[in-house]
Amino acid sequence: MRILTIVFQICILYIFSYIGTVIQNFFDLIIPGSIIGLLLLFTCLCLKIVPVKWIEDGAGFLLRLLMLFFIPTTVGVMNYASLLSLHGALFILAVLASTIISIAITGTAGQFFEKKAQKRKDEKECSKFHSHSA
Repeated sequence: MRILTIVFQICILYIFSYIGTVIQNFFDLIIPGSIIGLLLLFTCLCLKIVPVKWIEDGAGFLLRLLMLFFIPTTVGVMNYASLLSLHGALFILAVLASTIISIAITGTAGQFFEKKAQKRKDEKECSKFHSHSA
């Protein structure tokens, strides 16, 4: 029975993807149909038109298999070893640099806001102390 439930829920997810593809083809949109379907599903979930329990097990099943969907792409990249060897080092350098910059900016912003919050807390405690002593 559980297998039938998962298959039914995957069918519901597929229907949303299909509707998105139909909308994309009908209106000749730039956005892929799968993304439109995902937005439709998100909207239906937010408006509680489609309860989460209708897709929960099927979505969980697909998420557990998600890595299998990337294997063909990963194997396909191996056909372009020359391209990766030429630009691979620059790509890795760009990824590392952007990661370091993102971490630095996030850390700095976090420290800034933490100091600001602590300053507000200290001022609030100081004003309480002065109002009690007066």
